[in-house]
Amino acid sequence: MSTKAAPPNMPSHSPATSLPNQIYKWRGYDVRYQVTGPANADHTLLLVHGLFVNSDHWRKTLTGLQALNDELHNDDSDNGKKSIRIYAIDLLGSGWSSKPSKTDPIAQAVSGENGRFTDCDSTCYREANPTTTTTTTNKKRPTKIRSASTLQNTPLGTASGGNRLATSLELRHPLKSPYNFYTWAEQIADFTHDIIHSNHNDDNQDESTTASSPSSSPPKVTLVANSIGTMSSLQSILDEPQLFNGCLVINPNFRELHMAEVPFSSLPMPLVRQVQSLLRNNGHGLFASLAKPSTVKEILKEPYAVVDAVDDELVQVLLDPLLTPGADDVVFDTLSYSAGPLPEQQLSSGQYPKETCPTWVVYGEADPWTPKKRVENLRKVGRVGDEYGESTVERIVGLEGVGHCPHDESPEVVNRLILEFLERLS
Repeated sequence: MSTKAAPPNMPSHSPATSLPNQIYKWRGYDVRYQVTGPANADHTLLLVHGLFVNSDHWRKTLTGLQALNDELHNDDSDNGKKSIRIYAIDLLGSGWSSKPSKTDPIAQAVSGENGRFTDCDSTCYREANPTTTTTTTNKKRPTKIRSASTLQNTPLGTASGGNRLATSLELRHPLKSPYNFYTWAEQIADFTHDIIHSNHNDDNQDESTTASSPSSSPPKVTLVANSIGTMSSLQSILDEPQLFNGCLVINPNFRELHMAEVPFSSLPMPLVRQVQSLLRNNGHGLFASLAKPSTVKEILKEPYAVVDAVDDELVQVLLDPLLTPGADDVVFDTLSYSAGPLPEQQLSSGQYPKETCPTWVVYGEADPWTPKKRVENLRKVGRVGDEYGESTVERIVGLEGVGHCPHDESPEVVNRLILEFLERLS
């Protein structure tokens, strides 16, 4: 639940958005989030960040989307304006959220991989702690859909826009770390229940709204995800589809170091694992030398095609949390995450609810990390059992001259597309 306690050194307000930094107590850990927009709005967004960043990376969405919505509906007439409430969250291990050691028993207990695979005997956190996972509506949470920890012959894409079968797709973190997409997926779902729905119910009580009023129903949440936030968001939709009404993906990440992504993975993975181990054990000095404003600014200019967007404010709000205790361990742990779900595998799942949760993809065509042809090939990804040619992805939009972070590089265009997506969901 929400609390005013704050991690050490966290500012009371975000320097990038001027919004209060709030804390959600999740499974014993602190999770920072920001929120803007009116209570009981017509649309509710949850923004999910990418690799090594945090909710401040959505600074131009948190501040610009409302302004654009007002600008497009700048008179007082009944012109179809829909109100928007926007949440942005720091995933566990990122930003100002807690960064426990991956071997800490509590961290191990909260892992979303627990109770998820048929070939392991771990216990799901919700099953082990039923009294701490009661939702605001007192509805029983759905049971995890269990699967084998290794999938066979999984259809994936290629950088050239082709298709291939991954003979083996390992879903379980090789180090059994809690920093995995299943943990973050459960964090997204729990945040929706515990914060978004709780806030909605509190606001209704304040307004003396009756249970029979349409506005008393908890809102369906629209996810907007960037980079590796894609897999967390898609997995949360697969786990609890009743919570969400749409997902807009901004530059999906296909995770080049995944065992299923490395060419001839059975040969080079020992070498990759050795490099990853060296980074985990000896990389802290390197991290300290790189964690400087001037260096971070240059690093950010690689994925950003619009380099003018890499300003001092961005560097500050991304770097400051990376200097907190435990951040470097999380970075190197994430670099060792050579398993887990992949976008095509999730979107082709027979359980993906495309009828009730439409999915759009927006991407920068100048992104050096996300192959354009592979993104475009998502048009051909359909659910298992669907008719040939039926795609799970409803629309794909490429943005010329934009890199890996279009929401920060070209916010006016992306914010318009978000509003267009929300109109599609109305």
